[in-house]
Amino acid sequence: MTTSSRPRRPADVDVAAEPVDGGRAVAVPTSRRTLRPADDRWSIRFDPRTVVVGLGLSALLLMLTAALIATGDRAFTLAEVASLVTGQGGPPGGEFVVRILRLPRALTAVLVGVALGVAGAVLQSVSRNALGSPDVVGFSSGAATGAVVQIVLFGGSAAAIAGGALLGALVASAIVYAAAYRNGMLGGRLVVVGVAVSALLAACNQYLVVRAEITEAHRAMVWLAGSLTARTWDHVWLVLPAVALLVPAAILLGRRLALLEMGEDLAVALGVPSARTRLLLLVIAVGLTATATAAAGPIAFVALAAPHLARALTRSADGVLLTSGLTGAVLLVCADLLGQRLFAPAPVPVGLITGVLGGGYLVVLLMRARGGASR
Repeated sequence: MTTSSRPRRPADVDVAAEPVDGGRAVAVPTSRRTLRPADDRWSIRFDPRTVVVGLGLSALLLMLTAALIATGDRAFTLAEVASLVTGQGGPPGGEFVVRILRLPRALTAVLVGVALGVAGAVLQSVSRNALGSPDVVGFSSGAATGAVVQIVLFGGSAAAIAGGALLGALVASAIVYAAAYRNGMLGGRLVVVGVAVSALLAACNQYLVVRAEITEAHRAMVWLAGSLTARTWDHVWLVLPAVALLVPAAILLGRRLALLEMGEDLAVALGVPSARTRLLLLVIAVGLTATATAAAGPIAFVALAAPHLARALTRSADGVLLTSGLTGAVLLVCADLLGQRLFAPAPVPVGLITGVLGGGYLVVLLMRARGGASR
């Protein structure tokens, strides 16, 4: 969804200019609808399919989150969950189980999923590469390395681990950006350099774990698996500000991002400061990735798969950032629900579930790409 302060033509179907052979531009109708008030001072463009998909994902996310809170060693009805969450009372001991143990975990899963989904969509658009995601280009590995250094070398608290993850993500992203940036462009180099940096950081993480004492090594390995176990309100307050500030910032830059996807020359011709816009978007992606990793550890493949699924569902470039965030939240909550319920009474960390599912998705994605290239 985009807003504009300029008057719009009184048409129900928007018209977009697309370049064709010879550099000319032609008007192409799109499926966007236009809402205009009587005085015609502003307008809102939206794609009906994107709105429907967003509402559907929101409803699905609400149901999955309610199921995550309601089920477990002690089960609750949905009515009891709603009553306990809103503070209206419920079964004895239910407030502790729901509001102290399960609700923070569920909200952390939702916020981390939103952060990873938006970060993945931003990086795929900036790099113009289907494999551009934080866990592929090294941002998640940088955050993981910063956290492991805190755990192994300093035995840091939760706040220190979060700070280490943020610092590690910033350093890794700076290295990737500096190595990939050439003549004002990033392109596919971002992914290639990111894969190399990610491999180096993964080796560094393994070295730190091997040299650590058994207690710190176990703590680091549990964290590196990616887990939502024992998440508290402190983790919620860690991710919430980043999502509340950075996701709207990414959406505000969404129009520039869409133009960058169409090509460097076209974006510059339309007045987009490409280098500055890319840098701002990368900072947003790094911030979202770092806070998500600090809260839940490195969660694999959510940031990669969510934008692809969002585009397949909406079949539109409009609202892909917000839809990717909702898709990421649905994927992570669903993975946590599967990890807890299918493997009870010994739940599996959510990072392992997303790794298995995401690995299969990546194989399918690469096979489709190879099939398309062979035709």
